[in-house]
Amino acid sequence: MPNRKIIAIDQQKCNGCGLCVAACHEGALQLVNGKATLVSESYCDGLGACLPECPIGAIRIEERGAAAFDEAAVARHLAAEAAAAPAHACPGTMARRLKLAAKGDGPAATASDAQRAVSELRQWPCQIKLAPVNAHWFDNCSLLIAADCTAYAHANLHADFMRGKITLIGCPKLDLGDYADKLAAIFAAHAIRDVTVLRMEVPCCGGLDAAVRRALAACGKPIPCQTVVIGTSGEVLKIAD
Repeated sequence: MPNRKIIAIDQQKCNGCGLCVAACHEGALQLVNGKATLVSESYCDGLGACLPECPIGAIRIEERGAAAFDEAAVARHLAAEAAAAPAHACPGTMARRLKLAAKGDGPAATASDAQRAVSELRQWPCQIKLAPVNAHWFDNCSLLIAADCTAYAHANLHADFMRGKITLIGCPKLDLGDYADKLAAIFAAHAIRDVTVLRMEVPCCGGLDAAVRRALAACGKPIPCQTVVIGTSGEVLKIAD
C-alpha cells in the first residue's frame, strides 16, 4: 500500500465534541463510542479540513501506507447518508453535514469580510419536524432546541448558543402537532450529551420547553437540560435547569 498523507486521531486526547465530524465534507469521520474515528481511509482526502476545528489538537496529518482516496466511494457513502431522509421527502430535507464556512468565504467575499459573522449551523435539516430521527450527527452531540424567533431577537445567536452544537428549531404555536414524541425518539436513539432549550419570553413559547421536558421524561435517560429565556429585545432574561 503506497504512502500518502492521511489524518490520524489521538483517541486519548479526543473529547468527542464532534466538531471535526461536521468539518469533514467527505463523511470520513464519525463519533464511535464517544470518540472521533476515521471510518474509512478511502474517504479521507488528506487535506485536513478537520484539523483547525479540533479545539484540543487531537488530529494531525501523517504520511503512511493507506488506501487511496476514492472520490466515487465518497459519493456513494454520502448518498447512503442522504437516504436517511424519508423517501417521499423533497431533496431539501435530505440529512447532511454542513461544512463550517471560514470568514471571508464565498464568491462575493472581500477583504472587509474578515470580521463578518459566520454560520455555526452544522447539519441540515434543522427543523424539528424534518430532522431524521436516525441522523448520525445526533450521536454524542450537545443539542440546541431553539424557538425560531430567537434567531431574530438575539443578534449573536450563532456564537452565543449554536457553536459546537447540533441545532433544531421550531415554533410550538405554528407547527401542527406536538414535538415531544419526535424528540423522545431522538433522545432514545442517540447518546445526547446535553440539551439547551432556547425560547422567547412570550407565553406561547413555553410549549417548546414543555415538549422537551416531556420527551426527556419519556426517553428514560438522565440527559442534562437547561432552558434559556430570551426577551423580545434580544437580552438573556433567565437561565434555568
